Amino acid sequence: MPGFKDIIRADLDNVFMNTDEFAGFHTVNGKRMPVTVDNNELIERAKKAKSNMDGIYTKTTLIYVKAKDFGQLPAVGSSLTLDGRTYRITDAMNEDGLYSIHLEANRS
Repeated sequence: MPGFKDIIRADLDNVFMNTDEFAGFHTVNGKRMPVTVDNNELIERAKKAKSNMDGIYTKTTLIYVKAKDFGQLPAVGSSLTLDGRTYRITDAMNEDGLYSIHLEANRS
């Protein structure tokens, strides 16, 4: 009988990162891979949006990618390009083979 961690790892591929279920294909730093974009989680985490003066606002996005697809966990403060748009990484965690990466960019 598989252990709990084995079941979770199988769910990463078969459910959560399955492009027929939750994930979609996106281009991350020039590489096409399955990505789950979860802006609802950001609402729960932040509870209020950041805004700046003069029509500039902060766009935030939370993505999940498989560690084996992405490579090394990115450093906080570094840049990441998602579908041709550049963001700054404000948080990145490895959650048992799944990276959650919080992105932020100023937009107008």
